[in-house]
Amino acid sequence: MSAEGATGAGGAGRAAGVALISGDLAAAEVEVSPATIRKWVQLGHLTAAGRQGRRLLYRLEDVFAAERAARRRS
Repeated sequence: MSAEGATGAGGAGRAAGVALISGDLAAAEVEVSPATIRKWVQLGHLTAAGRQGRRLLYRLEDVFAAERAARRRS
């Protein structure tokens, strides 16, 4: 699935022209489990930028920033 595919019809998953991706796709991009993405959200290291139904959506650059921060902490 492409980042575009996660946004749904009509650009519902877009914030100011930026494509948003699901937590599962975000996890695949930084090679962590979806549970790690959820943990980063709980810890405040990553913030959802949108929603599609119940699914949280993230900006890819935010996911990469959270991943870099996690690597620095460990």
